[in-house]
Amino acid sequence: MNKFKIIALMLPLAAVLSNCSSAKKNKDYVDVKKITYTNDVKPIITTNCTPCHMPPQGRKEPFENYEQVKTHIGAILERVTLPQDNRKFMPPVNKKPSLTEDQVAVLVNWQKQNMPE
Repeated sequence: MNKFKIIALMLPLAAVLSNCSSAKKNKDYVDVKKITYTNDVKPIITTNCTPCHMPPQGRKEPFENYEQVKTHIGAILERVTLPQDNRKFMPPVNKKPSLTEDQVAVLVNWQKQNMPE
């Protein structure tokens, strides 16, 4: 009879412990890459916003360094996500290809991560 009591007590305990395992992955957890200006954002800006936003040729708001891009990230995101037929869309369709969804996602996630340098 004692074996049955031990088994009866151990089964619920085993079920609880199996659900508390630190080795289990939370299905809601998403490993988000840490995005930085230097490694991720600057190459996108340099490739897609030059020469218009890079002095000395640039005649528009300069985006040549971290502080300038950080200050204007809201406006940058607004312009690169407009419909391409909108006259305010950036970069101009006749000058550069539009940013890819992945490039826009990098900018969005950088902003969400408080724009680390």
